[in-house]
Amino acid sequence: MSENLDALVRALPRLFDGLLITLELSVGGALLALLVAVGLGLMARLDNIVLRGFARVVIEFFRGTSLLVQLFFLFFVLPLPPMNIELPAVLVGVLGLGLNYGAYGAEVVRGSINAVPAGQWEATTALSMSPAQRMWRVIFPQAWALMIPSLNNLLIQLIKGTAVVYLITIVDLTAVFNDLRQETRDVFFTYSLALVVYFAIAYAFSGLMTLLERRAKHRLGQSGRAVGARGAIA
Repeated sequence: MSENLDALVRALPRLFDGLLITLELSVGGALLALLVAVGLGLMARLDNIVLRGFARVVIEFFRGTSLLVQLFFLFFVLPLPPMNIELPAVLVGVLGLGLNYGAYGAEVVRGSINAVPAGQWEATTALSMSPAQRMWRVIFPQAWALMIPSLNNLLIQLIKGTAVVYLITIVDLTAVFNDLRQETRDVFFTYSLALVVYFAIAYAFSGLMTLLERRAKHRLGQSGRAVGARGAIA
């Protein structure tokens, strides 16, 4: 055990570097996934059949293909002719994670908006609100409180998904733990420690999402929750 601890101490600088990369992937991927989820989720509800169809195609494509294959395509195929687009490995990781989990999140956004009570939609019509006002001042705040738990689950999945990004040469936590395993030759010690570290990261992010959920519900409570559009925008 002492030899394992000595190896761990020597690996600490690399572990901190790997942790930073994993956090960059997690935060960057999560922000991109949220933008993609909201954008595609709203587009999937439009009356315009072209935009709605585009959103459905993008959602089904990224949900229906492997995250690993998407990463390989972005990292190994894009630099080839005729595209000749070479992106930094971390950016590729953020794009892959954001697009993949954003597609799943789009269904969460769409379903949460549809779950807002019909009376809220009718109230906004009675108040002669524009479609933009209706969505951002009344409907979306209520849908946001509904979608946070599901988005929290996707965030945890995204954090765990960062573990495969090391396969495109990124030295993240998983890559460092693999090196530590080779040095210690102790699979149980290395991967038990890896489980603890990933759990700590996921737990911290989950705690932040829980705070967001409480804040969203509290704001709805202050504005009268679902008692009418006037209360929701007060």
